[in-house]
Amino acid sequence: MMTDVSNLLDQKTLEAAFEQFNAVSGQLIEAYNQLEAQVNVLNAQLDEANNQLRKQRDENAALAERLQRLLEVMPAGVVELSAQGEVRTENPAAIAMLGGSCRGKAWQEVTDSLEACEPEGTYLLNLPEGTRRLSLQSQALPAAGGHMVLIHDVTRLHQLTRELGQQQKLAAMGSMAASLAHQLRTPLATAMLYTANLRQEGLKPEDRLRFIDKSLARMKALEGLIQNMLGFVRGQVSSREVLDVTAMVEDICAVMAPQCHEKGLVFDCAVQLPASVSVMGDRKAVQGALINLLENAIHFSPPGGHVWFGVSMVADHLLFRVEDEGSGLPSDVVDQLFEPFFTTRSGGTGLGLAIVKKVADELGGSVRCHNRETKGSCFELTLPCQENQRL
Repeated sequence: MMTDVSNLLDQKTLEAAFEQFNAVSGQLIEAYNQLEAQVNVLNAQLDEANNQLRKQRDENAALAERLQRLLEVMPAGVVELSAQGEVRTENPAAIAMLGGSCRGKAWQEVTDSLEACEPEGTYLLNLPEGTRRLSLQSQALPAAGGHMVLIHDVTRLHQLTRELGQQQKLAAMGSMAASLAHQLRTPLATAMLYTANLRQEGLKPEDRLRFIDKSLARMKALEGLIQNMLGFVRGQVSSREVLDVTAMVEDICAVMAPQCHEKGLVFDCAVQLPASVSVMGDRKAVQGALINLLENAIHFSPPGGHVWFGVSMVADHLLFRVEDEGSGLPSDVVDQLFEPFFTTRSGGTGLGLAIVKKVADELGGSVRCHNRETKGSCFELTLPCQENQRL
């Protein structure tokens, strides 16, 4: 009896163990299936990643090949420098421009053979076949720790620029000569006409004197034109000195006020300067330039109009302002007003405003013009006044 009970317990225990074993086996099988599914997913992802990497590798290889071909056919020279400053790679254009391969050399050694010149970043390289003018531009490569140098051969460009400048000078000289001949022809022809009248028989003394005076007047006009031309060509500023601006303005007003009164104009002069101010310049040239501007204002002002002459400080510059109540400046000629021999003034030489601009340029200043809001025009001449020039 006891044996049967024991056998029954053992059988139940064994059955329970088998059930537990079956349950664990089922869990293991399920876990294996899940793991196998995950492995399949990972394999698929890995295959996709490998495909992407292969595609990217092929694209990079194609890009590298295109870049290599591009570097080979580029007209500009390209040099790659290592972090230590040695030439790592170079394209054929760089080899040709530098007169040979520099691979493995220190870039400092290469640049030591170059001679710096203008403009900045341009260098001369002396080679057996001649001198080359090279332009160098450097760009850092943060990732690699080196630099990329771009080289342009600007020898031909420099030659063309110089030839163009010479052609422009010749063209300007031709235009100036033609304009000067035109300016000289009229007073010269008039003087010749008056002089020819002196040969008339039975000419009255008073008529002879009148013809002589008119001939001399034309000759003086010719002399003034030639003097203006020589002054423009040689440059107006012959020397520099400390100018007493207040005294110079007083002298200009003393000259121009009677001219305005004679033409029936109101002349206003306003000086707004510190107690004493000075500027480095040529008094004769500056005073002549301002008188040119004022004479233009008087010429174009109608009787009873105003002419204003103002002097003030703007930042570190002296500002001379001349205004009138004339007809103003035509918009289509403003850009030409300061060109030699260009004039809108009857009987003008076209050198007055050109001389004003030349004086301003030589003294480091500027001149500009514009129409006033009401009527008339305004000319502004500025000259630098540094701190050590203020008294």
